[in-house]
Amino acid sequence: MSQHDIAQRRPRYLRDLAQGTARLFHPRQNACPWCASGDLRRRLRTTDLTLRKPGSFTVDQCHGCGHVFQNPRLNAQGLEFYYRDCYDGLGEKGVAWLASSRAARALYRARARAVAPSSAPRTWLDVGTGHGHFCADAQVLHPTTRFEGLDIGDGVEIAVRNKRVARAHQGAFTDLAPQLAGQYDVVSMHHYLEHTLDPRTEIAAAHRVLRPGGTLLIEVPDPESLSARLLGRWWGPWLQPQHLNLVPFANLTAALEEGGFTITATDRREPHIPTDLASAAINWLNSVLPSQDLPWRPQRPGPLTRLARTVAWLAAAPAVLALYGIDTLLAPLARRTRLSNAYRVVARRN
Repeated sequence: MSQHDIAQRRPRYLRDLAQGTARLFHPRQNACPWCASGDLRRRLRTTDLTLRKPGSFTVDQCHGCGHVFQNPRLNAQGLEFYYRDCYDGLGEKGVAWLASSRAARALYRARARAVAPSSAPRTWLDVGTGHGHFCADAQVLHPTTRFEGLDIGDGVEIAVRNKRVARAHQGAFTDLAPQLAGQYDVVSMHHYLEHTLDPRTEIAAAHRVLRPGGTLLIEVPDPESLSARLLGRWWGPWLQPQHLNLVPFANLTAALEEGGFTITATDRREPHIPTDLASAAINWLNSVLPSQDLPWRPQRPGPLTRLARTVAWLAAAPAVLALYGIDTLLAPLARRTRLSNAYRVVARRN
């Protein structure tokens, strides 16, 4: 991000922050949004460890059903504020770099293989498509399939401009579902449901846009992962304040069956993303090192502060790379145990 881009955005952010962050949240919920139980406990309290935008966030867990959710939850203003410059704007280049990495592309191909190429789906809607990188790699395995992307952000327009998707749908899935009813053989939601206000309405929207017998492919972080307990607030998939609902495996499969789907396959091994130790270290470093120049900070850091941050990151880089190497070495073990940090469900529309 250039200094000019940051300076241009700073006045708007400072105006927003002058009104405080309390206005960005709904009132705290006293009952679980999944099962309505009032038996809640705090799972963690944290800050924005990725972008370092001001605010603090609480994640609660229901003792009744195990559902994990942000509480109090961001309202519409809060979602706009915390998503701004995350996946597009200032964050666009960083997201594109991560999504085009060799590790990310291997994940995309594994996800695409969850739908057998021999099934030859005609149309595939990727919900929460971002910049459409998954669709571009999935097209190689499914060359006759028409891929379309849906996202609430501007990234979906980037996807169609770069010809990663044949058509872009920008907006909320639940709002667009009526006009897309019965058009798709496959709907995929890769690390999308945890960002949504109500995962069950998203499942209903998927049921609506799928043809009878169509396939729904879901992949989400696993809040029951042992890594989440071991790493605490530094665990990457907490990703506050973006992740609003983290659904346990049993809750999601039950919701799919109640929503008119038959479970055809589940996987708690392959979806594991081997970055837990490295991402936890990066989160910790982000919390303790001096801030970089960010438009939601009152002013640009001085030269000594910028130098100190650069030197600290250079010193820490070998350790972070070593932790990533350990993550990679431990991946086979993690995938066979409760250390796995994600799971996949494949379901057929009845």
